[in-house]
Amino acid sequence: MRLLCFLLQRRLLGALLFLLLGLGKPGAAQPGRNPLKQLLHADTARFGRILANPAAYRVQILYTRVNRDVQGRPHFRTFRYGVSGNQYFYPASTVKLPAAALALQKVRRIRQQVPGLTAAASLRIDSAFAGQTRVDRDTSAANGRASVGHYIRKVLLVSDNDAYNRLYEFVGQQELNAQLRRLNLRQTRLIHRLSVGDQEPGSRHTNPLALYADTSLTRPLYMQPAAYNNQPLPKLAARDFRIGKAYMQGEKRVETPMDFGTKNNFPLPEQQQVLRTLLFPESVPAKQRFQLEEIDYQFLYRYLSMLPHESWQPRYDAAHFPDSYAKFLLGGGGLAPLPPGVRVFNKIGQAYGFLIDNAYVTDATQGVEFLLSAVIYVNADGVLNDDQYDYATIGFPFLRDLGLAVLRYEQQRARRHPANLRRFQLNYQPGGEDAP
Repeated sequence: MRLLCFLLQRRLLGALLFLLLGLGKPGAAQPGRNPLKQLLHADTARFGRILANPAAYRVQILYTRVNRDVQGRPHFRTFRYGVSGNQYFYPASTVKLPAAALALQKVRRIRQQVPGLTAAASLRIDSAFAGQTRVDRDTSAANGRASVGHYIRKVLLVSDNDAYNRLYEFVGQQELNAQLRRLNLRQTRLIHRLSVGDQEPGSRHTNPLALYADTSLTRPLYMQPAAYNNQPLPKLAARDFRIGKAYMQGEKRVETPMDFGTKNNFPLPEQQQVLRTLLFPESVPAKQRFQLEEIDYQFLYRYLSMLPHESWQPRYDAAHFPDSYAKFLLGGGGLAPLPPGVRVFNKIGQAYGFLIDNAYVTDATQGVEFLLSAVIYVNADGVLNDDQYDYATIGFPFLRDLGLAVLRYEQQRARRHPANLRRFQLNYQPGGEDAP
């Protein structure tokens, strides 16, 4: 009997200490368990609607905890919610991140034959196949000319679709997908341009183009002929790629699910893999890294995390591009400013009712860092391509609240060693040309 009383006293004392330390309060994740599930279920006011029917919202979340060792090296532990390789989601603009990195990689490779070439070289794009368009000017650039570097800025700052299409044409469909395989991205495929109705055979054809040493386009440095990808396209691994109950084709409603079997694919685990490979290249085998130098990485980091008001080339109107415009997690796509001290290195996607954000979040004031990637489908009427989606009422608030919940958890989480964020503390002041 005395032993039983002693054990009960110990358990009560332990519970009391747990509460006093604040570890037992609602929303605090418990050690050894999946914190994602606990954080979601602890706030039913914000997440209850999604939790009640996760299949309808096709929710997938990846949260990766970053712990540093005594040498400052990162170690990762990933938690999942609803992630399935069989469940397709349209990746929309998230495909722009690997395309941007591979475009910089190609510039670096060309430079081996053309010393002095940079991503700032003036770019002229011609046309050689039906549906292709030409480019020789870019009025948003300081010098009025298009360039690989300037397209990367626009892709990362505000997710510009035309800029992505030009990077797709510069790298080429065949090289894009060959490099994705080299990076061990087995399910990812980039097989069409965005927002121009691109499909086979036109998607296999890429434009002739040239890079110039001068803005008058008289001294060519590199000439690239029109290209055609005659290789088989990577197969779509997901099985659940027919979505909705109907879709709009122009003014006509088609009463069948929309088939995404011929679309891009970029599963959430591979999205986070790309981001982690770019941010922590030393954490992956050398043969699976992007072939970039530190100056390339710093360029990507700057524009992944820069806010529209900080950009001087190009300049963006705050009324149309609020600072959290391309920050869905934490910012809700313009719903709210980012918390003080927080920087988000991310790439978002939005199309066909899908909202995606693939992010690395840092809080330099508290030494916090983590990776968070999420997708949600918000299309209550089940009709695609009708522009009647629930982005503002369900999607953006969910991603904002999810990001804030994980940030608060991370700010309270104990760490043996502080986060080493020096590499990600960047200069955002206006300056000269910074394209590598």
